[in-house]
Amino acid sequence: MGMSDEELQMRLELLRIEHRDLDESVSALVETGNPDQLRLARLKKRKLQLRDRIIMIENQLIPDIIA
Repeated sequence: MGMSDEELQMRLELLRIEHRDLDESVSALVETGNPDQLRLARLKKRKLQLRDRIIMIENQLIPDIIA
């Protein structure tokens, strides 16, 4: 059985927080002037994965509207 809307909302908020934290980590790493490119790539990949999951959950919470 799927998650309730309330559970999805909670999961969505946690994913958004993690995404924001990763964004700050990427920015801090870039600001060092000589960032570890492999670490930077991994952080960015994780951010993209989180963004995809956030979009999936948002789509589940928004009912389809038939035009």
